[in-house]
Amino acid sequence: MIVLGLSAFYHDSAAALLRDGVVVAAAQEERFSRKKHDSGFPADAVRYCLDAAGVRLNDVDHVAFYEKPFLTFDRLIETYFAFAPHGYRSFSTAMPVWLREKFLQKPTLIRELNDLGRGSVGEEKMTFSVHHHSHAASAFFPSPFSDAAILIMDGVGEWATTTLGHGRDGTIELSREIRFPHSLGLLYSAFTYYLGFEVNDGEYKVMGLAPYGEPRYAQTIRDNLIDVKPDGSFRLNMYYFDYCTGLTMTNHRFDQLFGAPPRSSAAPVEQRHMDLARSVQVVLEEIVLQLGRTLHAETGSKNLCLAGGVALNCVANGRLLREGQFDDIWIQPAAGDAGGALGAALAVAHSLGEVRPAAGRDRMAGALIGPAFDDATTTAALESYRAQSRRLSDDDLFTTIAGDLAKGRIVGWFQDRMEFGPRALGNRSILADPRPAGMQRRLNLNIKYREGFRPFAPAVLAPDAATYFQIDRPSPYMLLVAPVETGRLRTLAADEAAKTGFDRLRVARSDIPAVTHVDNSARVQTVHPDTNPRFHRLLEAFRDATGCPVLVNTSFNTSDEPIVCSPDDAYRCFMESEIDVLVIGNRVLYKDEQC
Repeated sequence: MIVLGLSAFYHDSAAALLRDGVVVAAAQEERFSRKKHDSGFPADAVRYCLDAAGVRLNDVDHVAFYEKPFLTFDRLIETYFAFAPHGYRSFSTAMPVWLREKFLQKPTLIRELNDLGRGSVGEEKMTFSVHHHSHAASAFFPSPFSDAAILIMDGVGEWATTTLGHGRDGTIELSREIRFPHSLGLLYSAFTYYLGFEVNDGEYKVMGLAPYGEPRYAQTIRDNLIDVKPDGSFRLNMYYFDYCTGLTMTNHRFDQLFGAPPRSSAAPVEQRHMDLARSVQVVLEEIVLQLGRTLHAETGSKNLCLAGGVALNCVANGRLLREGQFDDIWIQPAAGDAGGALGAALAVAHSLGEVRPAAGRDRMAGALIGPAFDDATTTAALESYRAQSRRLSDDDLFTTIAGDLAKGRIVGWFQDRMEFGPRALGNRSILADPRPAGMQRRLNLNIKYREGFRPFAPAVLAPDAATYFQIDRPSPYMLLVAPVETGRLRTLAADEAAKTGFDRLRVARSDIPAVTHVDNSARVQTVHPDTNPRFHRLLEAFRDATGCPVLVNTSFNTSDEPIVCSPDDAYRCFMESEIDVLVIGNRVLYKDEQC
């Protein structure tokens, strides 16, 4: 049975394809269109999935869409009536788009599919899944567990914003939910907006900014913005928010509560902004832990699966693992709406009797399920730019690049199949030595062209992870934050320990300072030879050359660009940034040798 899954028309459109319940391919449309968070129909992603499977639309048994548009439309109409006459401006903006593009989506989706030049499919093969059920399927079915509690948290699906459930073998039961407008994701996005970052993109920045501050506003948030019950259920005080009917996330009463209007994106980040970031992060973590305790008590399961955009908050995930009551946690690497395409396909496949493989194995294949490019394609792309490259054998490649990294060179590393989800995991990565104290600043300012406070993740050989980080299990998807091992930390001088705000950035806190955040934590990726043998081999070569089995791993892109997909994308990013070395397969390019 072949099932094609789709997500589209909001943000992070994607496609995924299953054959007999096995993930064959998945990709986000942004990687092809080069439009970050592309919300359009995922035409190129679908073409890729079909081609990767060697099938046409005529061969597809079912097409699954990740949510039910009628239910979302129902929520919009009910919300506008509930708040009327407020919100007319938002209503008049949203309704024409809905009636023109989103309301009757089945014929639109079928038409878009049949215009791809990959055969045809009829409306009778189209199925719509509930948004949070798509997330739940994406979390549980690929996980290594036969039994697990399921926690879905995001901005909003059709109505649900938080859903609790239980997965057993081939079935999922969703037991209860919290509904819009009460949403952890939207609470966090409200602070993202208020702090001057872009909603649905800047939430990572809030999480990265939080350790620079103190939770001075946490009690203000608890007292005024959100009412949390002992079981973790909650209600927001909509007196302070404008997202139901307005064109902004917060309103003037929110501004009065926190003593100032929203920060302009061009304004400097001040200590109060850091404190606000820390405060909302602390409150979010508390609620997630409460929800986890409730789920554990209700399901009795020792395992937990997570999905939805809030599941990308790896700091909260790390606390759930360390302080929660579950023995193990598995998080869908494409936890946001892109992963909904995969979840919708999995939900349909299992509802039709697809047999789930035995437990014990992660079925996401390391999330390396995107496009790969052969040497002929790479050669043609480089020749079109008159690029100067050399081809090395594997033996020479890994030792040469490990040596370049040890010399402080920054490497663009492009190998095999692209990652699915927001994290680069060693196939579309920018790599660097984590030991120099200035590497974090250099990467942010000269390579990524982004805010200097943003942290970088360490990729570490799995057997060595526990000697560098306080983590006792695999973390292949970079979705768990763990403390750096105390033996790796420096004893700070009095003047270093006294620094505040962004001055803390200039303090080397460990023997791997480029990946040690200001709170002595790190977002860990463990690298395994069975899922990514080439990246694993490079880490081994770097360890052999330096004694350090850790590399800085950040996504191969610059600010406001999607992660590179093709050799052409990689070369342009290489030339437009200060990356020193580009490796595509076995081809190596040095910046100082280019025309």
